[in-house]
Amino acid sequence: MADLAAVAKTLVAPGKGILAADESTSTIKRRFDAIGVENNEENRRSYRELLFRTPGMGKYISGVILYDETIRQKASDGTPLVKLLTDQGVIPGIKVDIGAKPLAKSPKETVTEGLDGLRERLAEYKKLGAQFSKWRAVINIEGEDIPSLYSIRVNSHALARYAALSQEAGIVPIVEPEVLMDGDHSIDRCYEVSVRALRTVFNQLASQRVDFDGMLLKPAMVLSGKEARDRAPAETVARYTLHCFLSSVPAMVRRSAACRGSSPSHTAAACRPLRRRRGRGRRRTSSQRSERSHIVRASRRRRATANTTPRWRRSPRRSRSRPERPRGPARSAEPD
Repeated sequence: MADLAAVAKTLVAPGKGILAADESTSTIKRRFDAIGVENNEENRRSYRELLFRTPGMGKYISGVILYDETIRQKASDGTPLVKLLTDQGVIPGIKVDIGAKPLAKSPKETVTEGLDGLRERLAEYKKLGAQFSKWRAVINIEGEDIPSLYSIRVNSHALARYAALSQEAGIVPIVEPEVLMDGDHSIDRCYEVSVRALRTVFNQLASQRVDFDGMLLKPAMVLSGKEARDRAPAETVARYTLHCFLSSVPAMVRRSAACRGSSPSHTAAACRPLRRRRGRGRRRTSSQRSERSHIVRASRRRRATANTTPRWRRSPRRSRSRPERPRGPARSAEPD
């Protein structure tokens, strides 16, 4: 596991980031259509070769997530694209899930698939040069009933199975439980869902014996929905997000990838100074303590008003004193 920990540490080196170049054929088609480029294998190879030959790329990029087609491709001069990355000191990675599919018995929710044959695919990717992998679970928020605990548990179990198989193959897994920002939910609702999802994920990871030092967590920010009326400002988002991580992520998880790039840039920037202050071990100010108390109180109010207490706990508690059982007729000491 020492090699996995070293790779994980390199991927989150200060001043560097991970480039996602794992667009599927259908996704990259939309990008090519926007600029009038035909979507064929040659153009896709040329596009990625252009990225990977950028001079000085290794100064700012620690790793690149590749697609199944890309990790097998070669440059115009016959050099494997993976070698172009390693020559610049960039670690190649691979996306191994096959996408989110409708969840059985809950069609409004999804589960990420790709576990079938994953052990064999990981062994092949390892031979092709992959040193880390990525799996994305999608959790959407819709009203008070979605996501269901069923959906969170199924996706968490799949993430843990993937992570265990990746470490078995000598590959660092990036665990990504993404809570989508689509919808009109409040930041309190997003916080509640994010905490539940992260705690369930790490419960499953521990059950599957995943080494926390040899993995990366790629969480999402705690945000108001894109269609919410009163969206929380950047400073509030930063505090909710950090409080969520501190209360959900085990202390043994020493490395985490940055929040998703789909979040607004000013929101992501607000997290950085707060992360530095927390990392230095400084005591929270009175305003920070007040903000944290507000987050906790708001979350408790939501749980109380939404009546999310399990049914078995809502039922009235039985009295400890058992009722006296009715006794039968007194028996005679002497036989009849």
